[in-house]
Amino acid sequence: MNEPRFAPEGPVYTPSELNREVKLHLEAGFPQILLEGEVSNLSRPASGHLYFSLKDEAAQIKSAMFRSAVLRSPLRIENGMKVLARGRISLYEAKGEYQFIVEGMRDAGQGDLLRQFEQLKKKLEGEGLFAAEHKQALPAYPVRIGMITSPSGAAVRDIQHVLQRRWPVAQVRLYPVSVQGAEAPGEICAALAQANRDGWAEVLILGRGGGSIEDLQAFNTETVARAIAASSIPLISAVGHETDFSISDFVADVRAPTPSAAAELATPDQYQVRAAFARFARMLDLRVQAQFQRNMQALDYLAHRLAQRDPALRLQEQNRQLARLAEALGRSARARVREIHHRLAGMNARLGVQHPGRKLTEYRERVAACRQSVQNSIGNRLRGSRDRFHDLGRTLHAVSPLATMGRGYAVLSATATGAVITQAQQVDGGSLLTAQLADGRLYCTVDSISDEILGTD
Repeated sequence: MNEPRFAPEGPVYTPSELNREVKLHLEAGFPQILLEGEVSNLSRPASGHLYFSLKDEAAQIKSAMFRSAVLRSPLRIENGMKVLARGRISLYEAKGEYQFIVEGMRDAGQGDLLRQFEQLKKKLEGEGLFAAEHKQALPAYPVRIGMITSPSGAAVRDIQHVLQRRWPVAQVRLYPVSVQGAEAPGEICAALAQANRDGWAEVLILGRGGGSIEDLQAFNTETVARAIAASSIPLISAVGHETDFSISDFVADVRAPTPSAAAELATPDQYQVRAAFARFARMLDLRVQAQFQRNMQALDYLAHRLAQRDPALRLQEQNRQLARLAEALGRSARARVREIHHRLAGMNARLGVQHPGRKLTEYRERVAACRQSVQNSIGNRLRGSRDRFHDLGRTLHAVSPLATMGRGYAVLSATATGAVITQAQQVDGGSLLTAQLADGRLYCTVDSISDEILGTD
C-alpha cells in the first residue's frame, strides 16, 4: 500500500525555533497588561525570585516575579491574596510554557484607581499631551525656581537642601498647596495658574513624597494634567518614589524620580560650574599666552624682513637683475634673428619650387590634355548613341502596324464603340465599321456576313 506523499509547505522549525518565534509574537502582541487574580502555588527559591499562579474560578496562569521587581514592590505576597499585577506575557522557551512576567503588584482593592489611571493616560496620550514636541527645555542656569508642594512635607525640605548645596545663587518661591485629599487638585491648578501669571519663575518643581496610589491620586487627575500642559514655564514633576508613576509625570516637561532628584535636574552643580570656570580660565590664559608668543614671532619675522628690504640693498639687487635681463634679451634677440634668416632661406627655396610661371605651364599642359580627353570621350559617346538610335529605328519600323497596313492590310473597328473587330461574329448586317488604312480611313456598312476563310474555295 502506497503512503501519501509528504510535501510540507512553508518553513520548517525546530522546537526551539518555534518557541522563540512564538515568544516574539506573544511579547509583541501583549507589551504590558494588567492581570487581576488570586495568588496560589507560591514558591520562594533562594534566588529571590517568586514563582506562583494567578487564578480565577475557571483558569490559572503561571507567573514569575524576578528579584528586582520583588525588591521594588511594597506588597508582601502570600498565597490566597487577590492582587492586581502589572506585567507582560512571555514564553519559557525550554519547556514551551507561556507565563506572565510580573513587574509590579498591588492589592486588588486598588484596581479601580489603576483602571482609571490607565483610561486617563490613554485618553491624554491620544490627545498628544505626552508628545515630545510639546516638551519645553529646562534653563541651564536658573536663578528663580518655583516650588508647588506642601509647605509642611518632607519634599520642600529635600528640594531646598539640594538647591542650597548645588546652586545657592538660586532664589526659591514656594506656592503652598495640599498634595492629597479632595481639595488638592484645585489648589494645584490654582498654584500653577498663579505661577504663570507671576512670570517670575524660570522653572517650576511640582512634587510630593511617596505614598499609596490613593495618596498620589491628586496628581492623576485630568484637571491637574491639563493645567500642567497649559503652563508656559518649564515644569519638573517629582511625585512619589522612583517606582511611582503619575499622570503629571507624563505631561510634565521632565519627570524626576524624587523631589531631591528634581532639584538636581533643575540646577547645575556649583562645584562643577566652578571647575568649568577654572578650566575655561586656564584655557583662556593658555590661549592668550600662545597668541602673545605668535604675535612676538610675527614681529621678529617682520623686523627681519624690513632689514632685508633696505632701499640700497633692493637697488643693488634690481641693478643686478637688470643686467641679467639685458644679457638674456640680447641672447634672445640674436637667436630670433638666426631663426628668421633660416626660415627666410627655406621660404625662398620653396618659392623657387612653387614659381607661378612653372605652375602655369604645367596647368596649361594639363588643361590641353583634359580638353582632348573630353573631346574624344564626347565623340565616342555620340557615335555610340547614333548607332543605337538607328538600330532602334529599324526595330521599331519592323514591328510598326503602319508597315503592315502599307502592305494592304487594314484594322477594322466598330464606328459606334471603337472596339477592334477580329471575328465576323462580332458584327451584324447593316453594322457601321471604320477601316484604318496606312494613308486614311474608310467608313463602311456591312451588307452581309460569310463564314468563308481566306485561302479556301
